[in-house]
Amino acid sequence: MITFEELDLSNQLQYAIDDLGFVNPTPIQVQSFPVVRSGKDVVGIAQTGTGKTFAYMLPILRELKFIKTRHPRVLVLVPTRELVLQVVDEIEKLSKYLNFRVLGVYGGANINTQKQSIAQGQDIIVATPGRLYDLGVSNVLKLKTIQKLVIDEVDVMLDLGFRFQLLNIFDLLPVRRQNIMFSATMTNDVDELILDFFKKPEKISVAVSGTPLDNIVQESYNVPNFFTKVNLLNDFLKDKETFHKVLIFVAFKRTADLLFKHLEEVFGSETCVIHSNKTQNYRIRSIRQFDEGNNRILVATDVMARGLDFDKISHVINFDTPDFPENYMHRIGRTGRAEKEGKTILFSTKKEQESKEAIESLMDFKIPLLALPETLEISTLLTEDERPKEDQGISKNRTVLEHVPGPAFHEKSEKNSKTNQGGSYRREIAIKYKKPKTRGDKNYNMRNKKK
Repeated sequence: MITFEELDLSNQLQYAIDDLGFVNPTPIQVQSFPVVRSGKDVVGIAQTGTGKTFAYMLPILRELKFIKTRHPRVLVLVPTRELVLQVVDEIEKLSKYLNFRVLGVYGGANINTQKQSIAQGQDIIVATPGRLYDLGVSNVLKLKTIQKLVIDEVDVMLDLGFRFQLLNIFDLLPVRRQNIMFSATMTNDVDELILDFFKKPEKISVAVSGTPLDNIVQESYNVPNFFTKVNLLNDFLKDKETFHKVLIFVAFKRTADLLFKHLEEVFGSETCVIHSNKTQNYRIRSIRQFDEGNNRILVATDVMARGLDFDKISHVINFDTPDFPENYMHRIGRTGRAEKEGKTILFSTKKEQESKEAIESLMDFKIPLLALPETLEISTLLTEDERPKEDQGISKNRTVLEHVPGPAFHEKSEKNSKTNQGGSYRREIAIKYKKPKTRGDKNYNMRNKKK
């Protein structure tokens, strides 16, 4: 197996790698290093958790020379604020013995503070598309000096509707630059972007999209409804020794809040939650507390946890079965990272069976189905989404007997049953409401009304 020392790293990069305790690069890092370093356009496809950040940053930092300039030469675009913070942290670890300035910019933070930091001079900018474009058009951030553009998690970026912003950013960049794109999945949208803006890119693909990682144990349960899922989850989480660091994925923000509410009642401060409606400070604090082990349980939506690198996660629990099978791959990739063993559990209702089958088809792998524990309490309580549609219109303040649908029509009141008379009626109305011919002649107006 190849070691980092065989990659022809600079002494400063090798010192940083040694400090981190890494010996062997991952396959995507090995294959990307010479291609990115050559200056060619690159498209990298690799499973999440395989070290994509180091795969593009190691060769970039190897070739980046120290020069005195105020304007950035490397731009890294990522879809979420949390990923900005993570990528900046990774770059700072790698450039520990190098004299490069790195800045992360994202929406939700004070743009004037970010402008001041840019004005002081930066070498590498890591940004979300929206905030980067705002800074670019303000002329504070000069993008014509960019030599290398990296778009990380590009499939998520396009899913979030950032295509238009990406196109605007491309207009601000110099034509001559190296384009580097990394993604966990290859979609039609990603293909179109490559065709439009990349020049004969070299594709690096490590592990077919949808292939389950060998070191992740997968299990599944068929569960009738939301509150039975909550009961099953509570039973698991009571075993604190086994479930010592648990990431729980849900489909929607409202589901995240509802689940967090029920978990907090049982596990209190052990639980935290992140989704896009939470404030930036709240999200950063939740991520930090979970990563450091202060919180044992984190409830998250797909977009928020995409690409985040959490250390030593014992279990990923799919509370909802994702509609898109690729999302399942991203979820389970949060565990079993850096060749450590991980475990994932999938909950599926009857309605979610089709989505589960699509996941198994993509992976070409049947997820083992386990029987529900005999002691599990099966709840009959249903959420608003789970109740039959005919029941959803009934007020919660009424009983079924009190809700008696009335007729779909009613008789018009006498006032509303008048019809347009036309003719003399219309003329009378015109006389009554017409404007006075002479604004100041009150007598004339009164006489006219009497007629």
